[in-house]
Amino acid sequence: MLQAERAAAANTVAAYRRDLVAFAEFLRPRGLTPEAADAEAVRAYLVRLKRAGLTSRTAARQLSALRQFFRFTVSEGLRTDDPTAVIDSPRLGRSLPRTVDANEALRLMTAARAVPGASGLRLVAFVELLYGAGLRASELVGLKLTALRRDLGVLVVRGKGGKERMVPLGEPARDALDAYLRQRTSPPSDHRGPRGRKRGRSAESPWLFPSRGAEGHLTRRRLGQLLKELALAAGLDPVRLSPHVLRHAFASHLLDGGADLRAVQRMLGHADISTTQIYTHVAGARLKTLVRERHPLARRRAKAVAKD
Repeated sequence: MLQAERAAAANTVAAYRRDLVAFAEFLRPRGLTPEAADAEAVRAYLVRLKRAGLTSRTAARQLSALRQFFRFTVSEGLRTDDPTAVIDSPRLGRSLPRTVDANEALRLMTAARAVPGASGLRLVAFVELLYGAGLRASELVGLKLTALRRDLGVLVVRGKGGKERMVPLGEPARDALDAYLRQRTSPPSDHRGPRGRKRGRSAESPWLFPSRGAEGHLTRRRLGQLLKELALAAGLDPVRLSPHVLRHAFASHLLDGGADLRAVQRMLGHADISTTQIYTHVAGARLKTLVRERHPLARRRAKAVAKD
């Protein structure tokens, strides 16, 4: 159903599978299957997750998977009731997305430009598409050559749920992609064909970023590794950097610069604007820090407290 009706991404389907398998393993000693579980069994499972030290957010995600599963069983006539309907979701605190500031992003780009050859050009393209265009990691690695519309200056990106959107590219991003594509016949050292053989011409691949693996394109894991290596070269803590952190920075810095929230929502591909609104909290937190540290009255008060 997730694949056929909702066009869910492979990663989403895999996550649901992991959550339901874990629930099934919990039920097995009780002599139950997921289809036959009642509300008491679901509550016991949530208690088990809490005792295992999992966060409320993780428990809420697993409960969401169970809700989808039981709604499916009801809609298919496999059972008449939904045991999760009487269970409240764990209360979640609002966590602000991790990000980097503009200076750190510039250091990252400078480090990418310092890498010679095709590898360096590809790194620059990565940073431009993550920080300069706000792509998700899965969207970036899944880009095909046909996604680039040079005449319009946009990328046609297939996001969550198979939905397509047009992402505008600034001049630096267009230049980075043009430079990378001109050197595509000299692939980076980690570029291999689907069966691990060196390819003579990467231009033969339909993918924008071809690489090793059965998929024929760069993997999300390898993208993350390359960014952490780049963070080290830029003098940044690699733990703080990931593709999604650069996407967060893209949105936060646009809003800092006065961009319209609806426009940022469209560029990020968020179905609900409430998802985008989290970035207004990031900007708000930054403004509070600025007032606290830079306003003359705030500094005067801090000095008075220090004297006391």
